[in-house]
Amino acid sequence: MDFNRRSVLAGMAALGTARGAVAQSPMGLSAGPVQPTWPSLVANYRYPDWFRDAKLGLWSHWGPQAVPEQGDWYGRLMYIQGHSVYDHHVKTYGHPTKTGMIDIQNRWTADRWDPDALIARYKKAGAKYFVSLACHHDNLDCYDSRYHAWNSLRVGPKRDVVGTWAKAARKAGLKFGVSNHAAHAWHWFQTAYGYDAEGPLKGIRYDAATLRKADGKGKWWDGLDPQELYTGAHIVAPEGIETMAALHKWHDVHDGEWVENGPPNDPAYVTKWLLRQTDLIDKYKPDLLYFDDTELPFGPVGLEAAADYYNRSIAWHGKIDVVLNAKKIEPGHRLGLVEDVERGFTDHLWAEPWQTDTCLGDWFYNIARLRDKSYKSAPEVIQRLADVVSKNGNLLLSVPQPGDGSIDSEVEHILDGMTDWVAINGEAIFGSRPWRRYGEGPTIVPTGMMNEAMKPFTARDVRFTTNRGALYALFLGWPEAAATIGSLARTVNGGVVERVTLLGGGMIDHRQDAKGLHVTMPANTHGKFVPVLKLEGRGLV
Repeated sequence: MDFNRRSVLAGMAALGTARGAVAQSPMGLSAGPVQPTWPSLVANYRYPDWFRDAKLGLWSHWGPQAVPEQGDWYGRLMYIQGHSVYDHHVKTYGHPTKTGMIDIQNRWTADRWDPDALIARYKKAGAKYFVSLACHHDNLDCYDSRYHAWNSLRVGPKRDVVGTWAKAARKAGLKFGVSNHAAHAWHWFQTAYGYDAEGPLKGIRYDAATLRKADGKGKWWDGLDPQELYTGAHIVAPEGIETMAALHKWHDVHDGEWVENGPPNDPAYVTKWLLRQTDLIDKYKPDLLYFDDTELPFGPVGLEAAADYYNRSIAWHGKIDVVLNAKKIEPGHRLGLVEDVERGFTDHLWAEPWQTDTCLGDWFYNIARLRDKSYKSAPEVIQRLADVVSKNGNLLLSVPQPGDGSIDSEVEHILDGMTDWVAINGEAIFGSRPWRRYGEGPTIVPTGMMNEAMKPFTARDVRFTTNRGALYALFLGWPEAAATIGSLARTVNGGVVERVTLLGGGMIDHRQDAKGLHVTMPANTHGKFVPVLKLEGRGLV
């Protein structure tokens, strides 16, 4: 690592953290039995029952990058000449030498945001927990941040977004989580220090390279330091790059790499990250914390943050009753937190609980998804939910919002479809546990992160769950008349199916033999999807 752990923690001790009911160590971190080591995390952690029962969370991955309605990574891509996002920015807002991400952040109004109404809608759609984005790579804290002046109370909506979501979610009886993506801001934002390689403004540095605190005098950001927002010039494109293609290549090689270390020779950045992180946890006491990182941010400092979170949970609840998500976790570390598989599937049943996160469209709002109707449909969401839950996982689904905080008509339609399905079939999902096998069917499911491309599921793809002594078979497509579930052959399973009920549809004729369970399904005359059979009998679960 290119930062010094001792200097980071010494910095924390000097600055101090928010004091509350949680006992503090001399370094400002919460005291308790969990130590900042993987063996200690593994030894102390137990997966909360609430998370295992919940199965479905909805996520507001929402912040200033939703304002331009161009999708993901706007704050980085708007500074890369030749990219479509750059072209949109120049056409809509002006050239990045004059109008930068700093200005987009203040255009985040949230003027149509109704958190109570949205949470009520999400709960009807099946959400048992709700997650609010706390800070993305654009480095704006969407909460009442003690250690970072660039926050949503001073910039943009002038509101405590995380705190408002937390109040609404908990009032509705949902568990509440936060996501922290700020560890990557320092390398992600380096394009803001670049320049055009071609054209009339060739070689003139963008706004991050020139703006200083004194430049804000008399402006909306008076008193704020743009260098704190843009993180400082750590990997700056050198002078003399002559083509857009060469500029793209330079950024891909030098600052586009996904790294987990802090900026070279700048331990203060990591110190401040840890202060912001512990402040976030102390203020909102989240039930779930999502790190957008491989394992944990900044190596040993991420372990400090994890131990702090677990020790705080012990102080709040008398036990560790929270979930910490991270990605690509080494097998020996999996028992110390909950692995998240971003935009991905798994091809097998996991022994330990896990989570996949995905979104209906792009992570940040993209108007093109509405125009071309390219959102995930309600059937696709429920298929995904059934597949994930059958393999001992949870689904965290992001619901896109424009900068004003509303949801569009197509998203409303998707949520309505989820609501209708959950009202009939929820018992097969919520509070369930995996069966002895996850399912059967011809569709090959990919495994791993960023791997959602696959052939559509069919009516021969079946997933299993168990709940309160019953076995559930979820067809990912609607079978036409006769269907056979081979996993329920007497010679394979040994259980005897005595009663088959189509949830929402009554008893189903069935026959069980050495080839499987044969059922006769009614015609699907109302456009329904993912029918669920409740199977009861002897030796099934």
